[in-house]
Amino acid sequence: MAEVTELLGRVATATLSAQLHRRGYRDTSIEGVTTNVPGARLVGVARTLRLVPYRPDLFERHGGGYNAQKRAFDSLRPGDVLVIDARGERRAGTLGDVLAARAAYLGAAGIVTDGCVRDATAVAAVGIPTFSAAPHPALIGRRHVPWAVDETIACGGAAVQPGDLIVGDDDGVLVIPPHLAEEVARAALAQELEERFISEMVTRGEQIDGLYPMNPAWRERYDAWRRELSDLEEL
Repeated sequence: MAEVTELLGRVATATLSAQLHRRGYRDTSIEGVTTNVPGARLVGVARTLRLVPYRPDLFERHGGGYNAQKRAFDSLRPGDVLVIDARGERRAGTLGDVLAARAAYLGAAGIVTDGCVRDATAVAAVGIPTFSAAPHPALIGRRHVPWAVDETIACGGAAVQPGDLIVGDDDGVLVIPPHLAEEVARAALAQELEERFISEMVTRGEQIDGLYPMNPAWRERYDAWRRELSDLEEL
């Protein structure tokens, strides 16, 4: 798994999304979330927390004490990404700086919630990559009941299962099924190398037609460029 996460960390979510789309996975983006630290990269293994809509009797039984939210954060391991199903609700927080600090101490790779974050500035200062819908000052109990840990959830319109690979950058967050992760990562790396060549040619004044995508003539030139690049890297 370490090798796969290292590969995923080298490519952009935009490229990974294209590769997933080619394989029929078109709803892997967690919609409506942005990073609290621009430029931060997120790669890790999904753990999940499900919140259900607030109801007084349910909150009385499940909201206090050592509830599912606290258990989820306390159980994180190095490399985990906690993904929170908040149903896209923007009228209450789903975590704050104390829980973010706990996740960081335990070595978690990041946090993703399709709800809101309290103490937004303090959470950013903790340094753990956190993707959310927005900041909000209200406590979780205003709109949520912490319900379950490590179940299949929906987050930002994407299905997420414990063990999925989560990748995030400034463009957004993707969910990658583990059986596809290495294949998609390697294909994305190959795609980005091709796009590096195409960008170089465009900056030299070459026309897009026939270059993007590459026709056979441009493919030959690309193969030669790649061989030259490999020779230089060996030196």
